Amino acid sequence: MKPKVDLSVYVITDRKLAAPRSVVEVVQAALRGGATVIQLREKEAPTREMVELGMALLRVTRPAGVPLIVNDRVDVALAIDADGVHVGQDDMPAALARKLIGPDKILGVSAETVEQALLAQRDGADYLGVGDVYGTPTKPDAGPPIGLEGLRRIVEAVDIPVVGIGGITPDNAAAVIEQSAVGVAVISAVFAAPDPEEATRRLRAAVEAGRQRASGERTL
Repeated sequence: MKPKVDLSVYVITDRKLAAPRSVVEVVQAALRGGATVIQLREKEAPTREMVELGMALLRVTRPAGVPLIVNDRVDVALAIDADGVHVGQDDMPAALARKLIGPDKILGVSAETVEQALLAQRDGADYLGVGDVYGTPTKPDAGPPIGLEGLRRIVEAVDIPVVGIGGITPDNAAAVIEQSAVGVAVISAVFAAPDPEEATRRLRAAVEAGRQRASGERTL
């Protein structure tokens, strides 16, 4: 049975930004700070390294009760029995990924348009990673930022949870949540931070602040 996932603070790995620290060290700090999902995303890592790193991450995420999602590599996700997989628009089609991982694993899909979001929902996605919201240097091939308005349009069009991604920091995360996104996904905000634990804690606080403000607006 598929577990219910808290998508509040979704932290994505980056070995280069982590250095000289290890990916596992930064993830451990993020978990202490309140990260609710970890995604293994290492585009240039060979398969063996991905498997070894994924297994090392599972040894810290599983005891914390936090899901580990593997970006793009369905084979690696299945090999290490990760909790799920996330695919982008240039990766394996979502419907095929769902067929391979089965009904009980988590499937996330990247989207930047309403059309992509609706297709991903139809093809079995459990959640969407939507952006880039503000623009980000970690994905130079990304299109122009969709902004908060673009994020809101997608949130309103689908019935599955939406996580905002792209240039999100503790200072602007609350605004993302106010668009009815359920969480924020970050790379550099945690992996490039001098203190990843504190950065994650600030993100978690910003998410909660955004929810409170959004709830207040709805009750007016």
